[in-house]
Parts: sequence; C-alpha cells; structure tokens
Amino acid sequence: MAPRQAPTIRQRRFGAELRRLREAVGMSAPAAAERLGADRTMISNIESGRFGISEERLRRLASIYECDDSELIDALTTMTGGRPKGWWDEYRGKIPPDFLDVAELEHHATSLRTLQTAHIPGMFQTEEHARALFDLFVPALPRLEVELRVAHRLARRGVVESDHGVPYVGLIHEAALRMRIGGRRIAAAQLNRLLDEGERPNVKLLVIPFTAEGFPMAGDTMMYASAANPHLDTVEVDSPIGAVFLDSPTQLANFRRRLDLVEQVALNPSESRDLILEIARDM
Repeated sequence: MAPRQAPTIRQRRFGAELRRLREAVGMSAPAAAERLGADRTMISNIESGRFGISEERLRRLASIYECDDSELIDALTTMTGGRPKGWWDEYRGKIPPDFLDVAELEHHATSLRTLQTAHIPGMFQTEEHARALFDLFVPALPRLEVELRVAHRLARRGVVESDHGVPYVGLIHEAALRMRIGGRRIAAAQLNRLLDEGERPNVKLLVIPFTAEGFPMAGDTMMYASAANPHLDTVEVDSPIGAVFLDSPTQLANFRRRLDLVEQVALNPSESRDLILEIARDM
C-alpha cells in the first residue's frame, strides 16, 4: 500500500485516537507493531494518517491496547481502510486543503456548533456575500480561485439541507450581522437568507448582542464537530494562517464548556430572529 502524501483531517484524527489508546497502556509503537505481526514502522505510519488499516487489524490493535470500549471501537471501524471520495474531492489541489478538511468534518458530524464573531457562518452565506468576502483578500486571489471557493462554500450547506440534516447551532455576534459586506443590497439579502435558514427544524441560530457583557472566545471563529462517539469529536479554530484542528480530551471538554457559556449570554431563537429582522430592515 502506497503511503498517503497528504492525509485528510479525518485520517489524521483516526490515527491520533489510536495513538492515545496505545499511549494509555504505555506501549511503544515498535512493540505494538511486533504484537500485531507487522513492520515496526507500520504503527507510526497509521498514527500519522499515512496508512490505512483493515477492520480486522483495528480490532486486534484494540485488544492489544486493552480497550474494551465497544462503542469507540465500532466508531473507529467506520474510519478504517480506503476513504470513499466526497463531493469536496473535486476541489483538491484547487483551493486550500483545510477548506476540504472542514467540509469532510461537517459531512461526517452528528451535530455541529459554531461561533462567529465577525462573519456569517460559511455554510449559510449567499453566493454574492461569499464572493464579496473572498474579493477582500490581500493580495487579491485569482478570479478562478475565488469562483472555486465560492462554489465549494455553497456546496457545504448540503449537510443541513438534506432530509436528515445534521443538527446545527450557530452562535453569531451582532457585529457580524451589521457588517455590510458587498454593500447594502448584498448584506440585506444575506440577512434574509439567515432568517430562512433559521426556520429549518435542525438549525438554531443564536445572536450574541452588543449588550452582552463579555463572553469566552470573544473574537474567535470556531466549529465543534461532534462524532458518532464523543472521543472522536474535533474542534476547528480559524487562524490567520488557516484552520487549526484540536482533538485532545482536555481541549474538547474546554471548548464544550466555553460554547455552553457563550450560549448563556446569547439571545434565545425568537429574540435572535427579531434582531436579525430589525437589522435587515435597517440596511
């Protein structure tokens, strides 16, 4: 099997969980490979996401690591072996890879929670809003890349639009709602799109008003993607150099707590809708 040159976040996440199981029993990678009857470098390659693994070998490794969490093992089996191509793969090599990792995380998530303090959530952006946003990049992006990024962003909304759309909670600061990206007309149309999206039974949009007296992660943009098993959750945080993905148990617990605290200062869904409508009318 040829090694993967650029493992996806899901492949790396699978490897990271196997590494944690191995380290929990104090076993070295070469020792684990010997117990598995494999080349001594195989374990490190699996843990880095460079190699896949069969379900049979995964279950053998779980036994070697003395893991008796059957739900976690079953969840890991869905991440083994070859990776079926997703719709985002058509953009591979054309837009930044972390854009594709975000789409893959959303696709496999059982629920999503996001925090946006300066922007509208990506999957709810209109075509004109997204294009105007990408046109603000310095240095300017090539026109073809702008259009590819816009098309990719529009396709992401499929995870909430399907018949079994993923449950989504979006925390949006009032500042993001009042920015007139692209001008008044585009900004007003964007807010009306948000109002429509908020009517979906699986979508809850909560506005953090200017009157909120501070909250954790003020100024941050992040996504918490829940997995079939909580051990496999992943946090994505935006940074000036691209997406940062976090998955340690302590980090996951801290971000869940922070999001809970932000929800406490946000308006309820009805009040949030009223404020979005008021801002849209004032555009």
